[in-house]
Amino acid sequence: MTSSVSTIDPPNGSASTVEPTRVILVGIGGATCSGKTTLAKHLRSILPNSFIVHQDDFAPPEATLPIHPIMKVQDWDSAPTAIDWPRLRTFLRNVKTEGGIPAGHSSHDHLNEQKEIPVEGEVAARWHAELVRAQAEVEKSEHVRVVWGLVDGFLLYWDSEVVDALDARFFLRVPYDVLKQRREERVGYATAEQFNEEGTFWRDPPGYFNGLVWPAYVEAHRDMFEGGDYEHAAPVRKDILLIEPLELSMSAIVEKCCEVLKDVLVSPTSLS
Repeated sequence: MTSSVSTIDPPNGSASTVEPTRVILVGIGGATCSGKTTLAKHLRSILPNSFIVHQDDFAPPEATLPIHPIMKVQDWDSAPTAIDWPRLRTFLRNVKTEGGIPAGHSSHDHLNEQKEIPVEGEVAARWHAELVRAQAEVEKSEHVRVVWGLVDGFLLYWDSEVVDALDARFFLRVPYDVLKQRREERVGYATAEQFNEEGTFWRDPPGYFNGLVWPAYVEAHRDMFEGGDYEHAAPVRKDILLIEPLELSMSAIVEKCCEVLKDVLVSPTSLS
C-alpha cells in the first residue's frame, strides 16, 4: 500500500493556495513491554514533521470493560474489547484527511514510566540528515508536504482496517519470559479515560500476566504468523517487518526501520 495525498483547505476564504499533504502512517506493534513506544519515540526524533498516535489512548471507558471469568478483574487486554475500534479507525482516517492529529485529541502516555534505551548519536544524526534531505526532494518534486504518523500499539495488527491504513508495518517480538519480567517490574499504567485528562491508574493484580495478558496476546496474534507459530514463524503478511529486539541493539533496529521508511518515502504516491 502506498501513502495517500490529502488536500488541506485554506482557512475561511483565504487566498492562499491549497496545500496537498502526504501522510505516511507507520505501524509499530508488539506485546506489552516489547519496546515499541521507545522505538516510536526514537523515530519521531529522527523523522521530520512527525508525531505519535498511541493505541492505548483508544481504550474504552474503564466501566465498560468486561470482567474476566477466571481472574475476576477488568480485562484490559482481550482484543475485541480492549480497544474502541470504531473510534480508532475513524481517528486514523481523519489523520490522513486532515494531515495530522485532529484537534482535541490528547494522550496519556506522558503519565507512564519512561525508560531510556539510547540510540548511538551518529546513527540518529545520520538518518535524520538523510531523511530530511530525501523528504525535501520528495516535497519539491511532488509539490506536497510530507508528515509522518507513528502508530504504536499492542494490538495494532488485529483489526484489518487499521492494518490496511498503515503505509509501513513493524512488529517487535520478545519472548514470554522477558515480557513477563518487564511487565512485573512496572509500577503500573495510566489508562485512557476519554473525558478525564489525568486518566486513571492501573496496577496488575497478582497473576495478571499469566492469567490474562499473555493468553490474550497469544489469541490476538496467532493468526498473524505462519502456521500459528507466534514464537518462531514469520508473519503471514510479507509487508510486516519482524524485529527481534533481543538480537539487535536499539541502534540497529532504528537503522533497519529507517531503511524501510526511506523506501516508503521515495515510492510513488496514490491520490485519494
